[in-house]
Parts: sequence; C-alpha cells; structure tokens
Amino acid sequence: MLNELEKLHLKLRSLAIFRNLLGDPVLAALDRVLSCADRPATEQADAYSAFVSRLYAAGGDLGAHVLELVLSDENPYVRRRAQKQPHCRFLEECLKNELNILEEVSRLRPETVQKHIAYSGFLPAWTVSQTDFNKAYADRMDSLSIRGYGVFSVYHVFTLEGGAPTPVKRPDPVRLTDLKGYEDEREAVVANTRALLKGRPAANVLLYGDAGTGKSSTVKAVVNAFRGEGLRLIEIAMTQFRQIPGLIERLSDNPLKFILFIDDLSFAKETADFGALKAVLEGSVSARGRNLAIYATSNRRRLVKESFSDRTEDVHRSETLQELSSLSERFGLSVRFFRPDKAQYLDIVRALGAQYGLGVGDAKLEAEAERYALQRGGRSPRVARQFVEYLKSTGE
Repeated sequence: MLNELEKLHLKLRSLAIFRNLLGDPVLAALDRVLSCADRPATEQADAYSAFVSRLYAAGGDLGAHVLELVLSDENPYVRRRAQKQPHCRFLEECLKNELNILEEVSRLRPETVQKHIAYSGFLPAWTVSQTDFNKAYADRMDSLSIRGYGVFSVYHVFTLEGGAPTPVKRPDPVRLTDLKGYEDEREAVVANTRALLKGRPAANVLLYGDAGTGKSSTVKAVVNAFRGEGLRLIEIAMTQFRQIPGLIERLSDNPLKFILFIDDLSFAKETADFGALKAVLEGSVSARGRNLAIYATSNRRRLVKESFSDRTEDVHRSETLQELSSLSERFGLSVRFFRPDKAQYLDIVRALGAQYGLGVGDAKLEAEAERYALQRGGRSPRVARQFVEYLKSTGE
C-alpha cells in the first residue's frame, strides 16, 4: 500500500494544465523526495536536504512558493481566458482538481515528510503558509488585464532576445517625481500612455532633443508609474527592428499593454532595419493593435546622421535622405526636450536640492551649479542631478 508521500507523488505527476511547474527547481527537488520512500537512508536524507536547500533559496515558505508558481504560470487555461475563448467543462474540471493537488502540496509540513526519512539526526524544517488556491486563482483570472500571466506577471521591463521578451530583473527604478523640469513634455507622454491603458487610440511617440534632458528617463519612469495598471516595456535594439512584426503578433492577444522602446534612434543610410521600422510605423493604430505603442528617443529631430555619404549620385542621395528624414513624421506624437536656459537649469537644481535635502543657500547653490555646468560642457537636467549628488556625497 502506498504511503501518504507516494500518493502525493502520484498526484503531482498527474498534472496536465500546470505540468510546466514540474520543471521548477523546488518542485523538482520535492518530487525526488516524494519518490524515494524505498531508497537507502543516504539517498532519502540527501533528497530531503537538497529540497530544503532549494526552498530556502526561494524564500523558505512552501505555501507561498507554490502559490506564486501557480499564479504566474502560462498554461493552456490562462491563455484561453486571456483571449476570451470558450473552454469545455473538462478543462474546468481539470483546473479545479489540479489546484486542489497543488494546494495539498503547498501545505506539506516538514514533520509529515521527516517521519518517512530513515534518519534520526537533525533535519531542517520550512514554513507553510495556507491559501485557498481556487479562490486565489479565480481572483487572478479576473485581473489578467492588470496583473498579466506568465513572465509578464512577475516582471515589467524586458529586452528582446531571440525574438522573445527576456525580463530585466533589476530595472532602473526612476520615478516621475525624481525628474525635475519639462513637466509639460512629460505630461504629453503620460497622457498618451493613459490613452493606451484605457484602450483608446494611442500614438507612437518620438522624444527628441539634446542629450541629458531626460528623454529615456521619462519613458522608464512612466512605465514604473503605470506597471500596476498593466503596463510593460520591451526595449528593442536598432538591429532588431525586423523582429518587431513577430513580436507584435505574439503580444496581440495579451490583455496587458506594452511600450516597445527604442533608445537613441538614428540612421545613416536606408537599411532593412529602417524599412522594417517604417512599415510598422506606417500601420494604423488598429492594424498594430491597441495594446501597444512604440516610444523612441533620439538626439536628432530628423533621425539622420550628418555623416551620410554612401550615395554617389546626388539625386539618389537626396531621395534617400528625404526618405530617412520623413521617418520622424510617422510618429503620431513628437515631444521636444531641448537644453534648458539658465533660469530653467537653476529651477531644476533648486528642486533637486530640496528633494535631496541639501542645506545650501540659493545664492551659493546657484553659483556652484553654474560653475559645475561650465566644467561639464553645458546645462542639462543630467548635469543638475550630477551636481546635486556631488554636493550630497561631499556633504557640502
């Protein structure tokens, strides 16, 4: 007759909807523990301790870990729910059964396992939090448009690798409140992003202007601000533009909203990557789907490098330059970020000084800020922040 661990092992091995979870390092290690009842004591103790080691690395709470796996899993059921496709009663029955199994696994207590280990020495324990998995999963299904599923439910910033979004585990934490100056410019980006989140037509956005004025930081801060409302960012390199159509197709049925982010966009000649981006931008809002928009930054209004020299015939060169230059016109919204004048620069310095809690009088602060800008080659929000951080670090 099977003991309780062997019965649980059979249940775990019967998973169909949540079968991906068996590849999780913690559950894989637990699977080994549950299956070694008839193995030598050395193997039992080794399997047990290896499992606990994996669990400790994941936080030490079996209930919390299994629940997180369940809620973030991308599986046939959640994909159908996200796409609002009908599903048969057998799928619902399977889901309920598997959630009950995984809840049972999540409540497995150390002493229950230890009594089946043929070892009388010390065996480490773990925490077991208890949750109603069926209710928790139903709540998650009701909030897919905000929480998402799969890797998008865990992370909110991604790069593109091999055509697939790859999570950035430590993204830039910049907040909108960290950025000083350019309030009107940022509000235009925020308003467009709100339209995207509400499912209204949203423009592709070009943020252009001088270096150090906060273009990239604005995009990152907007995503950080609205991640809790279902916004995600995928950064795309200049060499990956031909992968955008496939990515759009992949994201088209996802209930979340996405910004495809291109940083420091510019071209020196017409390339296949240029053509791919142009084709995407020329598509209507409805054609590209209402769940994404392209946000790009550039230090050039026309997106064309001045060193262009590939065309020898003047007429061809002129036509190509005109085509390259017209790319910027294909963005529905263009937002300018130019270097601040002296008054704007000092306003930013004072605002940052207050944010950082500097105890420096305005007169001294402004004089030092101007001197610092001259040494750094000019005024910009980046220079202002570097100056304030310098004062803060030196205690001046």
